[in-house]
Formats: sequence, structure tokens, C-alpha cells
Amino acid sequence: MIESRPHPAIQDVIGHIPYRMALAGGWIDQPYISRHNPSPPGSMVVVGLEPDFHFMERSGMASGTRNVARRLWGDRLPPGDPATLVRQLYAAENEGKADPSGSQDMIGLIYPGINRLDYDYAVEGGVFPAHIETCRDETVIAWLEKVIHFLPVMQRPPGYNPLEIMNLEPAWVERLGQTGQQCFAAILARDLNALGASLNACMRCWEALLPATVRHPTISMDLSALLACYQARYPGAMYSGCGGGYLLVVSEDPVPGAFQVRIRR
Repeated sequence: MIESRPHPAIQDVIGHIPYRMALAGGWIDQPYISRHNPSPPGSMVVVGLEPDFHFMERSGMASGTRNVARRLWGDRLPPGDPATLVRQLYAAENEGKADPSGSQDMIGLIYPGINRLDYDYAVEGGVFPAHIETCRDETVIAWLEKVIHFLPVMQRPPGYNPLEIMNLEPAWVERLGQTGQQCFAAILARDLNALGASLNACMRCWEALLPATVRHPTISMDLSALLACYQARYPGAMYSGCGGGYLLVVSEDPVPGAFQVRIRR
């Protein structure tokens, strides 16, 4: 008789630490960006995701920060004040780094729901948000789960550096922070077209401020052309991070080849 064995859960392999999805406004969490904002605060949106499968590394899903969290805390987030945990994780990841990562990665992993992070360089040097606005409304969360579609594109390649060219014009920095505000408002209103417009506007800001986010000698794919195809066909689309990762497409209808995610309540 063959002995049956219990099937391991995916979390037994990858751990229970959440992932995070970043939407419009990304990069405003970096002080060298927010310091140029003429009308702070500038905002970005992060969404906590359940670890239902393994996301690609180097794809803009905070996998590096998640790996640090697993080394620091094991396979689960510890109990405690989320703001305190964010600072602990930020310190652990950025110890000794000349170019520290932004705090939105830590916040997106630790805070459940949909979060608008407001960054002001005058508050703690822009390292941590001046304010966090959280939505955990089930109706809103279920709607966002339905309309966001993930298309795998590519991991960031070896040798890739998104900061080789920096055109930090204050008007574009201001516009970047506004896309996060508009994104959060669109989500709360469950306005598909406004949500898509905020993602499209964010990508225009990325291309103006940090052109290497979509064009770099190490990137073999024409990310701009691929993005344009989906932005023309659907209400909006943006990349999960610099250098590709996943293409996040806004649509009420199925997107061929795409999958959807489960937001952490």
C-alpha cells in the first residue's frame, strides 16, 4: 500500500511574508526625488498582496526587501505596530548602503490593504511618509482585484542601473506625486478610466525623470513599445518596477496571458 503524504502549501516553501504591488507615484519615496517637489506632499500607492505564489525576483515586487524580512523575522510578519516594523526593516535592509532603498517597499509588505503614502522632504528628510492613508473596504479591494491584470515581461538584467540618467525637473516631480493622489482617489471611486489614466501618467513621469526605467543598453526588449500597445487597447498600464518586471494592465475584461492577485485584508 502506498502511503499518502500531505501536500505542502506554497507558503511552506516561500513563507508567509506578503508581497507588495506599487501603483502610480513610484519613486516619490526617494528623498533625492521628493526634495525637488515644489508642492509637497507627493503621493504613491502601494497594495499588500497575499503570498499565493512566487513572484519573479528583480521584478519590482519588493522581493529583495521580502528576503531581508524573512532573514530578520522568519517566515511570518511579527506582531507589533506596523510603523515600528517598517523602521526596523528599513534599517536592516539599508545598513551601510550608500544608496538606500525607499521606504515604500517596507510599507507595502507590512501594511495590509490599499495605501496612499504621502512624502514630504521637509518631514524626516522624505525618508518616511508624512502620512499614510489606508483603505481596507472590502468592496473597493474586491474591485481592484478584478481590474488589475499582471503580465510577466522580464526581470531586471545584470548590470542594469535605472539612475544613470536623472532629469529631476520640479514640474515632473510634482506631476509624479500627483499621479499617486489621483490613483488612490480613482480606486476609492472605483473609476476604471481614472485609474488607468493615473498609471499612464506615472509612466510618462518615469520616462521624463529617469529615462533608464524603460530604456537601457542591458534591456533587450522594447519596453516602451510593449507599454504603448497595452495603453492603446486598455484604459491604462504601467510596469511593476523599473526595467520591466510585470506589466500591470487595467481592464474590466480578461487580458490574454495575464493573471490576477489577491490583496491582503
